[in-house]
Amino acid sequence: MANTEIPVKIKVKTTIDQQETMELTVFGRYFQKGGAAFLKYEEVLEEGTVRTIVKVTPEEALILRGGAVKMRLPFRLHKILRGSYEMPFGTFETLTMAKRIEHTEGLIDILYDFTMQGSPTGTYHLEITFQEDQK
Repeated sequence: MANTEIPVKIKVKTTIDQQETMELTVFGRYFQKGGAAFLKYEEVLEEGTVRTIVKVTPEEALILRGGAVKMRLPFRLHKILRGSYEMPFGTFETLTMAKRIEHTEGLIDILYDFTMQGSPTGTYHLEITFQEDQK
């Protein structure tokens, strides 16, 4: 039973420097495997469909996006980690420094400083709330 995928309704809220906020509501799946929690969902953008996987353990998190946008953002508390962001016109190197990684029932909360191509782009607060989708 450990790998049962639960259909969930997911709300993704990103706040940049406590000013600009973006929100997205999608349906996806939640499951646990090997001490990590996973959320999987798809977004349909103008450029096409983007598949996102969020993996969280107590000390680390990883956001993988594939499809129209390709991105790999790893997070570890108080450590600077390299990632990548691939767009049609090029691949950018990213750096993340996680200040907080929390995973509780129905919530994944990541606070991090984000740098792209060597330029700091701000402090991002990613709040992903999810609940079982009762159809």
